[in-house]
Amino acid sequence: MYDSTHPQIVTAHQAQKKKSVVLSFDDGPSKVLPQILDILKQQKVPAMFFWQSRLLYPARPWQRVLDEGHVIGTHSRKHRNLVQLSYEEQCRDIRNSLAHIEKITGTQVVFFRPPYGRFNSDTIKAARALGLTTVMWRIASMDWELKDDPSQIIRYVTENLEDGAIILLHELEQTVAILPHLIKAIKEQGYSFSLLPTEEETKKSAPGNRC
Repeated sequence: MYDSTHPQIVTAHQAQKKKSVVLSFDDGPSKVLPQILDILKQQKVPAMFFWQSRLLYPARPWQRVLDEGHVIGTHSRKHRNLVQLSYEEQCRDIRNSLAHIEKITGTQVVFFRPPYGRFNSDTIKAARALGLTTVMWRIASMDWELKDDPSQIIRYVTENLEDGAIILLHELEQTVAILPHLIKAIKEQGYSFSLLPTEEETKKSAPGNRC
């Protein structure tokens, strides 16, 4: 479980009438994205995708992601550890990632997840200057460490479920393998799936105020 007391970091969804969780996938768009989308469509589950913009090409199925009700956020340009960069360098990296995603998709990006979950005050300042909400997670599936034992991904998630939790997953083959079973196990505990709201998000600053 992860938690942050920082007022500008989101780790959970606001309370809903029915208890729910948010699925989020990092480090795409990858070659397994179509398989993930097939599963989500079959299960009628929305999700958030935090993409490294260097991996996004026009030929990737980004339109399908949007058409099927999912959300695309930025995970930086090249997945560098931002805390090792200056404020200006962090701004440049995040700003370039936004420009690339928005140019290809034609859709405004409002969510940002720092690579490795590492951030400092400059990261938050840069994100806010660019009109972004910084999103972390409550539950880490540990899927990146469980290629040889993917069933444990389900255990890590289901043993820590709580209302509103954002769940961290990745676009990996082992995650695809267990995703239908994970969704079923979450539903069996009485949870539905939701997305973070965008209608109340802060609008992007005017160009003169952006970093």
